[in-house]
Formats: sequence, C-alpha cells, structure tokens
Amino acid sequence: MALELRDGLTLYFCRHGETEANVAKRFQGRTIDTPLTPKGLEQAADIAKILGREAGMRPDLAFICSPLPRARKTMEIIREGVGLPLVGYMTDARLLEINLGSWDGLTADEARARDPALYDKRTADKWNVRVPGGGENYDDVAQRAEDFIDDLTADTFAVSHGAFTRILRGLFQGLNWKQMSDLDEPQGCLFRVRGSDVERLDL
Repeated sequence: MALELRDGLTLYFCRHGETEANVAKRFQGRTIDTPLTPKGLEQAADIAKILGREAGMRPDLAFICSPLPRARKTMEIIREGVGLPLVGYMTDARLLEINLGSWDGLTADEARARDPALYDKRTADKWNVRVPGGGENYDDVAQRAEDFIDDLTADTFAVSHGAFTRILRGLFQGLNWKQMSDLDEPQGCLFRVRGSDVERLDL
C-alpha cells in the first residue's frame, strides 16, 4: 500500500545540490560531508526558482531540512532565492541520509573490496541487510520517512539526500525495494506530492 499525505496537504522536497563527493562517486552518508560544487550551488538556485514559480515568493510553507551541512547550505540558498531569511527553518534528523557505516567516504569498488560477500549480500537485499559498521538498511530509512510524513500537519518544503528521497518517492509510489533502488537521484529539480501522487518539477 502506498504512503499518503493527509488530505489537503502539499509536500515539496528535493535532494541537496551536487557535492565534491558526488563528483568523485564516493559514498556520502553522515560522517563524510563535502562542500557543494559550483554546479551544486547553481542547482540549489534553480530549485529556488522552481519553488518560487510553483508556490510563490515568500511561500507560506514549513521549511524542514536534514541537519547535515550540504543539505543546510542547499536550504539556505533556496530560502534566499524565494525572498526568505536564511534562518527560520527547522532541522529534523529523520531526513538524514542513509547511515552508510564503514562505507562512508568509499567508492563502490573500495567498499566491495573490504568484504565482497557482504557487499553482494546487501546488493541483493537492501531492504533487510544493513551496511556494515552500524549502518542502515532500506527498511530503517523507510520507517524514518513514514514517521516524518505521518507528523506533517502543514504544507512543507524539505531538503534531504539521494537515498532518502529515492526511498521516499518509492514509498509514495508503492514500489518494492528493488524498484526504489533503481530510481534516479536527481539534483536541481523539485518533487511535489499531493496524496500519494509524486510530480517532478524542473526549471
């Protein structure tokens, strides 16, 4: 059964802008946080333009963000772009990226080289198998996402991360974990949800 927003609510959400770790194709969970690239700064500004177009300047929304610096920087650029002060948003740990444990900062090849059997086991069952070193599985992230959605009582704009937003989109669409895993992780665009309908908005 697909996840649904309360009747009458609208949720806008996005992934943070491109970071140096994204360019280097390194896992970036919670302990590794690299700055936005010039392209990432531009992507955040583009999202502000999309949000302003769709919700109006100085929109009457709750602004909620992952506490990680790359998400907060993206949020502040967006708020400035829609005519709001940099401060005035909340952070919520439920929007954190998937905990990548001991893989944080590694490339996929480096992570697999540490324990090929475990890497392959996780690849074959991301819903149940946790990342080594205290990491999460998809079910852990889904529970955080569902809890966040259940608590929403106002129209909201949220900034989170690649895996989190992919899993969230999958929950709204009623996808299984493999279908969630196959979704893209776009930057520089905005998603809007009403009910369980997810719409991608581009500049």
